Amino acid sequence: MTRSEKAAFVSRKLVEFYPRTTIPLDHEDPYTLLVAVVLSAQCTDKKVNEITPLLFAKARTPQQMVKLSVQQIEDIIRPCGLAPAKAKGIHGLSQIILDEHKGKVPNTFAALEALPAVGHKTASVVMVQAFGVPTFPVDTHIHRLAWRWTLSTGKSVAQTEADLKKLYPEGQWADLHLRIIYFGREYCPAKGHDPRKCPICSVVGRKELF
Repeated sequence: MTRSEKAAFVSRKLVEFYPRTTIPLDHEDPYTLLVAVVLSAQCTDKKVNEITPLLFAKARTPQQMVKLSVQQIEDIIRPCGLAPAKAKGIHGLSQIILDEHKGKVPNTFAALEALPAVGHKTASVVMVQAFGVPTFPVDTHIHRLAWRWTLSTGKSVAQTEADLKKLYPEGQWADLHLRIIYFGREYCPAKGHDPRKCPICSVVGRKELF
């Protein structure tokens, strides 16, 4: 199969497994989504969804968040890991949103990536999920699977994103990135994976896997 044919096969197969997609992080608006995505770094979505109700009970807007101390935020989010850095980032980005964006989460990559604790992947998730801008956020699952399925060279996350954007039309990016994440977690994990039993790797898997 050509790379395009493999891409089409992957897309069809993922739709079979996950006909409907919903973002796994609980949120109510762009700000609570942004905070949840920041917390999700090196933390499971399940744990984030357990912690965000506790945090948002105290502060669910940037105005409320800056009234908490960094230490108060850290105490709440500690189970998510990397709590000192994330707490400082959440407090700092909330202040910048108030000072520079009239209390609203900015809707451009440049402005989002200028916020503390916000990298390209976090900005991509917010842009597509909060503002409907076509993006293809690439996390460790997508980076791993795109390499396994020979859809990308896997040399870098940036290269994986570029490769996938070339293979799929913009209209598919939002759902596809979620479907790949779901599949990676359930059927194609980083460790203990048998490609011969994988519904996708068994068909388009990189030969080095076998």
